[in-house]
Amino acid sequence: MTGTGVEAGAQAARSRALAVLRVRGRALGVALLPAAVEVVLLTGGATGRLTGPGWDTARWAVGVPAALVLLAAAGVALVVARARPAVSPTVPVAEESAPDLYRLVRDLADRLDVPAPSAIALTPDCDSWLEDRAHPAHGPPPRPTRDEDATAGPGPGPGLDGRRRAATAPVLVIGSPFLWWMRVGELRAVLAPVVAGTGPSAHPDIAAARRFVRGLDATVAVASTPGRCPLIRVVCAGLGWLARLMLRACREHAALMERGVAAAAAERAQSVDYGLRIVAQEQVGLAYAGWDRLLTKVALPAWRMGRWPSRLDAGVVSALTELSRRDRLAEGFASRLGERPACDLLEEPGAVDEAASLLAARLFHGGPAETGPDWAPVDWQAYPEEVVDRTWRAHAARLHRVLDSLGVRPALVAPGQGGPTLARVLDHLAEPGHPATGGTPDPAGSPAGTRPAAPDVITGEGSVVSADHPNPPDERAAAADTATGDADVAATGRPGPAAGPTATAGTNQYDDTIEDDETTEDDGTGADDDDADPGTERSAILAAGLSAELAREEAAAPKGATAAGLFPDSSLWDDGALPLFPLQPPRTGRDLLADHVTAMVCCAAVDTAGAAPALDWLDGPSLLLDGERAADLGPKVLHLIEEGDPGPLRDWLSASGIRPEKPVRLV
Repeated sequence: MTGTGVEAGAQAARSRALAVLRVRGRALGVALLPAAVEVVLLTGGATGRLTGPGWDTARWAVGVPAALVLLAAAGVALVVARARPAVSPTVPVAEESAPDLYRLVRDLADRLDVPAPSAIALTPDCDSWLEDRAHPAHGPPPRPTRDEDATAGPGPGPGLDGRRRAATAPVLVIGSPFLWWMRVGELRAVLAPVVAGTGPSAHPDIAAARRFVRGLDATVAVASTPGRCPLIRVVCAGLGWLARLMLRACREHAALMERGVAAAAAERAQSVDYGLRIVAQEQVGLAYAGWDRLLTKVALPAWRMGRWPSRLDAGVVSALTELSRRDRLAEGFASRLGERPACDLLEEPGAVDEAASLLAARLFHGGPAETGPDWAPVDWQAYPEEVVDRTWRAHAARLHRVLDSLGVRPALVAPGQGGPTLARVLDHLAEPGHPATGGTPDPAGSPAGTRPAAPDVITGEGSVVSADHPNPPDERAAAADTATGDADVAATGRPGPAAGPTATAGTNQYDDTIEDDETTEDDGTGADDDDADPGTERSAILAAGLSAELAREEAAAPKGATAAGLFPDSSLWDDGALPLFPLQPPRTGRDLLADHVTAMVCCAAVDTAGAAPALDWLDGPSLLLDGERAADLGPKVLHLIEEGDPGPLRDWLSASGIRPEKPVRLV
């Protein structure tokens, strides 16, 4: 299997590894230089060649700094050697729970003539890689998977083809969506170039260079840890400066080394299932698109409601099947589902899926590691009732609480039918003077002479606002300033989106290319992604109030528990830094307002028109009217928010049989 390309990549990787080790050698030489000079001076004095007061002074002048430099170098070397490199959060897969999967990986390693990975783990992402966990801080190394991998045998040469083992083989991390969507042959083809990368881990020079770079990176993290005393901070500042200096010196060599390793691994894997690898790579692109939509459109609303879908990987099959039905580029891919799925290689795929789903909730949302009343698993069958309906009613309740705090009068309802209504929202957001409001409005924004006296409204601050007397312009302005100020405080008090790509980032040919007309419309549960603020004054005030109310609720939410109970390797990553990969930045005021108004419309549809909440695998929560998805609601809600014109939305409500004047249930 050794070819010209493999040898070229191997030699390039080894030469760059030696360059990285030369940086380490130069740093060691600089640290030993004062001590070497002192040894020369002491030797000269002992032999009688360098004697006299001047040489005695020189020996003291060099000896003291040399001792200090040696102590500092020993301290730096100790920190670099003992600093714990970062470890990706994964779900470990024991060999007893997946013997067929381990057998597939070992057979693949035999065909590639490389050492087999020491263990297998799953990650809730569409990616696969090798991760070295041989550092002492990572615990005892896994038992050798094969007898021949536990002993050092002679190899054919210094390249990547030798079977020598200078360190424990790395762990193979597999994206969990691949196991459920891909067939067994496709998974083997995708893993071939990844498993081929275990060869470099067996080469002493490349393994040593990688350990050195990882140690420097971990040292920088140690030096950046806050909360230390001033003296320790000074020492850590110097330690971090030295580590960054060495990292800059070997950065290019390390990058080229990894590039050579990847080239050699890819060349070696060419002979394994070459034709099937082309099809498998297409499935990788499709999996990226479906997994991203499943997380952002389906899982995220559930996480925000304190529910985590316990079968995300099984759901990705439904999402990708629906994507292949709607997208011409993915057409025909669902026909392969009759073949054996890769998840059959697991003894208990349901338990593994549940663990991966909980880890996904922690990585992308920051949820707790243990279930509880406010953080419970949800099955796909219960998703419409447990997530969709509860989300709509929670949004509608928040919307009416903010309207109460702004002193907005209740809408006119029939006697004995008091309660929150959609009409109240429509009347408030209607722009004064708009023809759709039915006449010339009074200062409160409602048509003059069309309403009798309404009861007083208790605001969110505990004060009472009379509904018989509309808010004067100065009070309305004060309410706007207060709401806007609350939103500004909330915005400055919450962290922004994390820098860098997310775990589901990455462009591919299937992302956002759905051709079906129904998917180009809003699904009836949210607004589009335009970042513009609401267009009218009332919309802006209401959006600011919603932002402030939501910020207060998020600040009062309990923090997640430690992850040590469910994830044995969780002590190796910072549990307090979750979520590591937030799915999206905070929503704008317009997005929040559109979500809440749409939720109120959906609640009215369910309570007054016999509609039902539903789950769309690609677009998340959706509203079913007479068994059909309401795909044209979003633009009408946006028209009300931006233009203050309730006409199109009222026409849609009338055509759908939804009665906005009837009270709805909020809990």
